[in-house]
Amino acid sequence: MQDFLYVDTADALQTLVAQYERCSLLVLDTEFVRTRTYYARLGLIQAFDGETLALIDPVAIEDLSPFWALLSNPNILKLLHSGSEDLEVFAHHGKCQPAPLLDSQLVAAICGMGHGMGYAKLVQTLLDIELDKGESRTDWIKRPLTEAQLFYAANDVKYLYQLYPMLREKLEQQGRLQWAFEESERMTEGRLQAPDLQQAYLKVKNAFQLQPKELAVLRALAAWRQAKAIKRDLAVGFVMKDHTLIALAKKQPRSMNELLQSRDLSDHEKRIHAKELLKVMNNADMSNLPEPLDVLALKPGYKSAFKLIKGVLHDIAESQQVPIELLGSKKLIHEYLEWEWAGKQSELPLVLQGWRGSLTANALGQIEAQL
Repeated sequence: MQDFLYVDTADALQTLVAQYERCSLLVLDTEFVRTRTYYARLGLIQAFDGETLALIDPVAIEDLSPFWALLSNPNILKLLHSGSEDLEVFAHHGKCQPAPLLDSQLVAAICGMGHGMGYAKLVQTLLDIELDKGESRTDWIKRPLTEAQLFYAANDVKYLYQLYPMLREKLEQQGRLQWAFEESERMTEGRLQAPDLQQAYLKVKNAFQLQPKELAVLRALAAWRQAKAIKRDLAVGFVMKDHTLIALAKKQPRSMNELLQSRDLSDHEKRIHAKELLKVMNNADMSNLPEPLDVLALKPGYKSAFKLIKGVLHDIAESQQVPIELLGSKKLIHEYLEWEWAGKQSELPLVLQGWRGSLTANALGQIEAQL
């Protein structure tokens, strides 16, 4: 017997949204396919308000705008588990981000249950129910979906709704409810902003090896690649690999003959991209050269300073029963050290903001002179 509602028409969606608008908690999940595409292909949306568990079919329903509007309703708390990719889906397909928001994986970590706990493990830990993960490799775009696939999808929100009061009670007992809201909300930051193509070169592996003139060419190439990836809805690596961009930026072929003789490009890449690549490289902005990429980790004293900061944060994390990966990950420590060594001129690093700052500011201030 089905314990979910399959929604595949605009009228049914409108009726469902009208009901959901009256709830105080809405549990959400999505199923999607992403292999070679730039954007995830949305296959299913699961939602549960404690009364109606709905599986919404975005393949069948062309206009999902009533549902997207629901996600911004300030009177409804939205609950996800490990929702980073779901948030990406909402940003692209719905041009929205859910607010207010809680992520149960973050809640579990803040409560001291461990870092990165999967949904099935969380359900088993708190509800003593073992979930079947046999349909996790489903092609969610293919229709029709089987009963087994639909039940699998439904379970992703069914039990999360049951977990919410237990998780919230833990947060309130520890006085950490605001921590969870703060951290969950931070997951949505910047997701609705268009990508800055001129900054794409900073994500190219080994870009730090290049000199300013080479970086200027890489900047142009990386911007071209990302724009092409977005237009064709193709993962950037399937447009052109990082190492190819680096090689072109170093050698900078100036003629079609030079480019066609290059061993850094495949015959296929030469055939479909040669003219564009030559134009992009020849038009690279050399009047405003990028600064050399300063690799902080290669500076003298980095390892010892990093170790010192990590030790301090590890002690705090242990005493507060918060995962070190959440309180002070490698990335956050690096960001803090970069801020310190740059004379504290930029925005306060995350490890000193909000709930983290309330735990770390005093201890990090005491070791400042040793960095």
